[in-house]
Amino acid sequence: MQNIERSETMKKRQTILMILLGFLFGYLIGQAEKKKQPLKPETVLKSVKNMVSQHTEVSGSWIYMRSEPYTHHGIDYHVYHGGITKHENGKHVPYEFYVEAYSGTLLDIFPQHQS
Repeated sequence: MQNIERSETMKKRQTILMILLGFLFGYLIGQAEKKKQPLKPETVLKSVKNMVSQHTEVSGSWIYMRSEPYTHHGIDYHVYHGGITKHENGKHVPYEFYVEAYSGTLLDIFPQHQS
C-alpha cells in the first residue's frame, strides 16, 4: 500500500514538474520572440535626440516610420533613417542618421547635403 501511495505521489510531482517546465519553456520562447521585434521608431528618434542634445542644441527632428535595408562597412542591417537639426555656430545644420532597428545602435550620422 505504501508503494502505491509513493507511486501516486511521484506521478503528481512529475506532473507538476512537467507543467512548470512547460510554462517556463513557453515564457522563454515568448521572450526570445519579443527580442526579434524592431524597436519603435519614436523610441529610436527620442534616443538619438537625447544623445545629440547632450553635446549641442537640437532644434528639429524626423524619422521614417518603416525600417529599410542599409549596408554599412560591408555589413547589411535593417535600419531607421532619420534626421535632426543641430544648432552650430549660430546656424541650424541638418544631419541625417541611420540606427539599427533591433538594437538601437547608431550606425551613421552625417551632415545632410545642401544644394
